[in-house]
Amino acid sequence: VQLQASGGGLVQAGGSLRLSCAASGRTFSRYTVGWFRQAPGKEREFVSAVTWSGAGTRYADSVKGRFTISRDNAKNTVYLQINGLKPEDTAVYYCAATTSYLVVTPDRYDYWGQGTLVTVSS
Repeated sequence: VQLQASGGGLVQAGGSLRLSCAASGRTFSRYTVGWFRQAPGKEREFVSAVTWSGAGTRYADSVKGRFTISRDNAKNTVYLQINGLKPEDTAVYYCAATTSYLVVTPDRYDYWGQGTLVTVSS
């Protein structure tokens, strides 16, 4: 599975973005897909994940109520809608795929995209 994240950019605090994770390769629909982010000088952290069916989701406490994950298997794409952006959301956002169920640690994910930069100005 090959993943490509896109949709990042520079936005003012309080604004919104929609990140996309496009996948190629077979059986994408069988994978849980997660979003992670990494700010400068910090470790990569879990943001959200969605099961292969889209029925199951999980969010980090820091983004609950502001971020929404969804997927369209017909388009081989997972989305992360980000509302109410804060300066502390500034990071490179990565999407990743795993056969495990809604896991939150990066080492449980087998495939990674290249990342897309989100910068939030105050």
